[in-house]
Amino acid sequence: MTDLKAVLFDVDDTLLDWSGFRDDWMMLESQHLQHVVDFLRAEFNGVFTYGVEAYTAEFRNRTIAAWTAARGTMVAPNVGRVLHESAVALGCPAERLDAAHLLTHYHWRKIPGTTLFPEVHEVMKALIDAGIKVGLVTNAYQPMSLRDIELEGFGILHYFPECRVSAADVGYLKPHPAIFEHALKKTGTTPEQTVFVGDDPEADIIGAQRMGMKAVLRYTTRREHDYSGVKADGAVNTLTELLPKLDAWYPGWR
Repeated sequence: MTDLKAVLFDVDDTLLDWSGFRDDWMMLESQHLQHVVDFLRAEFNGVFTYGVEAYTAEFRNRTIAAWTAARGTMVAPNVGRVLHESAVALGCPAERLDAAHLLTHYHWRKIPGTTLFPEVHEVMKALIDAGIKVGLVTNAYQPMSLRDIELEGFGILHYFPECRVSAADVGYLKPHPAIFEHALKKTGTTPEQTVFVGDDPEADIIGAQRMGMKAVLRYTTRREHDYSGVKADGAVNTLTELLPKLDAWYPGWR
């Protein structure tokens, strides 16, 4: 019988609860982009003369185009790249712009209204105490360096020292195999030794199963998903329900 060595988790609506998010996303995004515009106007004085409205319009158009293309190609959008391309389109010299620097001025923080599901600490501690590696695989538009700010704010960053994977960094979205392969290299485990937990039937469940992993669907009430044709190996309403399923699949793991 194969031993359990690792459990990989999606982030949003799996570990982080977005059901309390009530803000206007465009307004929230504009606040971040204002910081970028302030930097560009100071750095390229007389060259970059646009206000936040023009930069935001360019940024959003490019973001929409990137996500539209991604639905067919699985190539992941990257907010740093879009920030850079938007600035160049409005006259900033590309050779003097660094996407990482722009991300710093983007001032990413915890999203107001998002919370940590209450059972996360208990489940992570149970897995780690049993010697199981835990990791994160998210289809985030943001590089992991930005998502780490949120994880630190929620007090869970320390649970994932080796494996935190963002699609923006890998270049491909789940269910593309490249992002799962990247995570497995970080955990040093085989698909048979690894379980994946996520809320998206296609990205998380089908993607993980194609790699040979057992996949557990976490039900969420925030978004409507099409579950037809998807047969997860298990399903849970809370992460606490995951532990008994692991007991059944991997007797003696804890």
